Amino acid sequence: MKQSFLLLLCIATLGLSSCKKDTFIQETPNRTINITIQPNQWIRSSDGFTYTATLNINEIDQVTLDDEGVLVYLPHPTNVNSYIPLPYTFDTQAYSYEIYNGGIAIDLQSSDFQNALPIAPTKAMKAKIVIIPSTYIP
Repeated sequence: MKQSFLLLLCIATLGLSSCKKDTFIQETPNRTINITIQPNQWIRSSDGFTYTATLNINEIDQVTLDDEGVLVYLPHPTNVNSYIPLPYTFDTQAYSYEIYNGGIAIDLQSSDFQNALPIAPTKAMKAKIVIIPSTYIP
């Protein structure tokens, strides 16, 4: 009886020790969207102090507004091989952005009151938008 119990105990120990626990983590990757902003997309406000480029981006939805992060980059004004994250100011031109359900509005304003009217871009520029998923914790 003792031997059969010991044999059963050894078999159970070997069987339980051979179990392997696998952990699978499924991550949602970031999404990057490149959009070209044409010079005619910069619309001047009625007071003349702001230019706004409105970009329709279907990937920005209510989940993005509530739970995710959004980064916006524009080409560097003097180095065509690099990007600058918004908001930024360069040579009295201040760029900022607002996200909403269905898109992004990029604003261009003067950063000082010596030259209060901003200068609209005259060349097409590529905007890089990165949507970073996140898990909401209430």
